Amino acid sequence: MIKRHLTIKLQRQSRSRRKTKGTALRPRLTVFRSLKYIYAQIINDAQGVTLAAASGSDPEAVGGQLAALALKKKISAVVFDRGAYKYHGRVRCLAAAARQKGLKF
Repeated sequence: MIKRHLTIKLQRQSRSRRKTKGTALRPRLTVFRSLKYIYAQIINDAQGVTLAAASGSDPEAVGGQLAALALKKKISAVVFDRGAYKYHGRVRCLAAAARQKGLKF
């Protein structure tokens, strides 16, 4: 049962990743949710480098913190990668907070 769940999750994730590629001009903002925390990274896929990262239990704080780090590094536009998660709940809250702080996606 667990193996089948992981396979379905990886399929959803790869379907989402096929459409979103991060470049030097528009890096990819990716999200990971655990039961307790939420993690977000801004990744340049062309070089395979993480440009900024933030984590915590409050998605609004994580989104704001990540947007502040990105703007400090002169990154204003990103491509949002929700991974295998629905654009709902904590993922949506993180995205809204990042947009409110000045990131464009």
